[in-house]
Amino acid sequence: MFVKDYMTKDPVTVTPDTPVLDAIRLLKEKGFRRLPVLKNGKLVGLVTEKDLKDAMPSKATTLSVWEMNYLLSKLTVEEVMVRNVLTIPAEAPLEEAALLMEEKKIGALPVMEGERLVGIITVTDVMKAFTEVMGLKEGGMRVTVDIPDVPGSLAQMAQAVVPSNIVSVVTAGKEGGYRRIVLRVVGEGMETVADRLRAAGEKVVDVRKG
Repeated sequence: MFVKDYMTKDPVTVTPDTPVLDAIRLLKEKGFRRLPVLKNGKLVGLVTEKDLKDAMPSKATTLSVWEMNYLLSKLTVEEVMVRNVLTIPAEAPLEEAALLMEEKKIGALPVMEGERLVGIITVTDVMKAFTEVMGLKEGGMRVTVDIPDVPGSLAQMAQAVVPSNIVSVVTAGKEGGYRRIVLRVVGEGMETVADRLRAAGEKVVDVRKG
C-alpha cells in the first residue's frame, strides 16, 4: 500500500496571487478543505478553509460593506497560506503518511514526485485504506486471537483456519508475551472457525460476524 494508490491525483491548485475570495469560492464549489499553492509549477504553500475564513473580517467590524469588499478584493492567498509545507513522496508507504499526519497533527500532505506536485493525501484517504486493510467490505467473520509472540505462531494459527480463507490479518499490539491478531475470515466453515482455533489451543478473544 503506497501513497500513490490512495491519493487524490492532480489536485486543484491556486497561485499566490489568487484573491482570497476566489479561493473560498473554489473550495465551496469543489467541496475541498485545502488547496496547494503553486508558483511557476512549484509548490510554495498550502491554504486551508480555516486559513481563508480566519482572514475574513470579524462580524463586529466597524467597516462598511464597501470597505470590506475593497479590502478582501486586495487580499491574496499568499498573505494567508502556510509556507514550508510538509510533503510526502508518491512512492512512500501509506503508513508513513499516516504517522506523519498523526505526529504533526495535520489533515493532509501534498504528494510529490521530485519537485512536481502529483496529488494530495488526506486523513479521509487513510481511513478508506484502513477499511480496506481490515476487509470490512468482504463480510465474513472477524476473529480476534492472542498468539504467543514467538516465531511460527502465526503460521500455526493460520493452519487452524482452514478450510476457511483469511482475507485480512492485522496485528494490534502485544502484552504479556502475546501478540493480538485480528483476522477476517470468509468461505467454507467460517461459522465454526473459532471452534477450530480453540481446538488447536489458540486463545480466541472475540468473534463477530460482518
